[in-house]
Amino acid sequence: MSFHSVLIQKLLSTNAHLGRHVTGHHFKIFTEGTRNSISIIDSDKTLICLRNACNFIGHLARADARFLFVNTNPIFDDIITQMTQTVGIKNDTTWRLGGFLTNSSSPKKFKGRNKKLNLSAVQPPDCIVIFDAEKKSSVIKEAYRLHIPVVGLVDSSMPWDTFKKISYPVPANDSVEFVYLFCNLITKTILKEQKECESIELREEVQLDHKPVKKDTISVFAYDNLQDVPEADISETKQLLDKLVVLKYNGSPGTKIGFNGPKSVIEIGGGLTCLDLIVNQIEAFNAKYGCNIPLVMVNGINMHDGISKVLEKHSNKNIHSVIQSQLHVEDTRDSDGGGDNGDENVSLHLAEIFLPLMQSGKLDVLLSQGKVYILMLSSDNLAHVIDSKILNHLVQNNIDYCLEVMPKPSKGNFQGKEDTQLLTPKKNWKFTDTMWMNINSIASLVARRANKEDLTISKLFDQFTLSVPKSRYLPVEATSDLFLLQADLYNFTDGILTRNPARENPADPYIYFGPDLGDVNDLRMRFKSIPSIIELDSLNVTGNVWFGTGITLKGKVEIHAKPYMKIVIPDDTVLENKFITSQSDIGGGSL
Repeated sequence: MSFHSVLIQKLLSTNAHLGRHVTGHHFKIFTEGTRNSISIIDSDKTLICLRNACNFIGHLARADARFLFVNTNPIFDDIITQMTQTVGIKNDTTWRLGGFLTNSSSPKKFKGRNKKLNLSAVQPPDCIVIFDAEKKSSVIKEAYRLHIPVVGLVDSSMPWDTFKKISYPVPANDSVEFVYLFCNLITKTILKEQKECESIELREEVQLDHKPVKKDTISVFAYDNLQDVPEADISETKQLLDKLVVLKYNGSPGTKIGFNGPKSVIEIGGGLTCLDLIVNQIEAFNAKYGCNIPLVMVNGINMHDGISKVLEKHSNKNIHSVIQSQLHVEDTRDSDGGGDNGDENVSLHLAEIFLPLMQSGKLDVLLSQGKVYILMLSSDNLAHVIDSKILNHLVQNNIDYCLEVMPKPSKGNFQGKEDTQLLTPKKNWKFTDTMWMNINSIASLVARRANKEDLTISKLFDQFTLSVPKSRYLPVEATSDLFLLQADLYNFTDGILTRNPARENPADPYIYFGPDLGDVNDLRMRFKSIPSIIELDSLNVTGNVWFGTGITLKGKVEIHAKPYMKIVIPDDTVLENKFITSQSDIGGGSL
């Protein structure tokens, strides 16, 4: 029996397929017909909707979002209480006060002699999960007005006016057995995401010899506190930049976003790839200051051919490539901590990258040319990566290792707002895969690796860790990143990304694409042209959604196509603060 058959049998055992006597026209896409005047819900479609809902909840849980669980059926209370206690989420019951989201009616009228109510402002949740959606249409209406996505159980008799406001409907009979199954899936989804987040934080805190240390023992220096290099003194800047080498490690394929080849050769726009932009940026510095910054490429054995094709058009530039041997690739982990101990893997990863440079003699050549520091890029960071201010500080203070970090998004910051600089503790760091290293320290690093010495980030980069602004880290890790770079938010000048001055908000808009827009081919197919996003705050797109040309997005825009539904955004449409769940929603006014 297949795994799919087992799941279908599980759904049938909960009576999830039994609908009501009345079936709304809009609900017929989820039904197989009727039997004894009762609508029969298609279990395959229930399973698809369950997966979509759990994927969305898991994505929110990864961002430490706020959930609100709404239920008025006392039979489900124990099940929901057990779920919220297991995942560590407070079971907030303030939704029972009318207008708790929109303040459409004041809760003061509920005050009584023996009642005490908290009348302070309630912080809106990032998602509402409703187990008896038809009975709580008022909550759905308030969530719809505030663009809060709703996950809800729906049955065949639910009115269209309520149904269309639910972002992730789960068609099923609201039996006790099915609600228990649904809550169990939500619990496992959230616990899985929490466990992964805790595992990442634990790996970051691992220290040499596994000795317990205080989390705040390593201080982080702020980028804004570095001293600027005088722009007027070009000769001094040239002398400084002549000490630099840029090393680009190409070991990551683009399979995660559906691209068959190295991530570095993904086209950003105008026929330019990620690698072209880095090469152009280096050449712009060389031309401006008259310096000679070489680009050294260390390519994974399966990445070399794809990289070489891009480099053919840069044959007259100071670019050198070496291949990581198969022996070294076997021991190499991803820089995002893909092994059992991501903290230790990073330093092992570095040693394996530098070893072919030593064996090929490239490192000795660079030293003979007076090079002192290597700027290493192990991800496709398209920000302004060469920075004379950072290099000057390293040279003046004889710092061997420098790791760039950013503040992690603060709890509940799911809307992509700007964060303040959180310099400590270390658990608040987000690693950018951008590192500066003194060339003279590389031989020692490789030797220590050969002696099987355990090294960690905490040990290797304890001299100097630099907290940088978000503008120094613009990677291509998902189709949402590619969407931002291909829109009109940034301009490309000599390989350097500059923010469009027409945008007033200093933060990039928050972009979330569902699985239907998970790879680059989907992005190219679903968008005839990338919309204008100068005034966009956030965009959330799930389901079968297609975009025409000349579209403008402003404010907060959410487009959720329900299963087996297609939404097409016509050419030249302007969407401002819109929450769309059907084709008919596009023609309405702004919310």
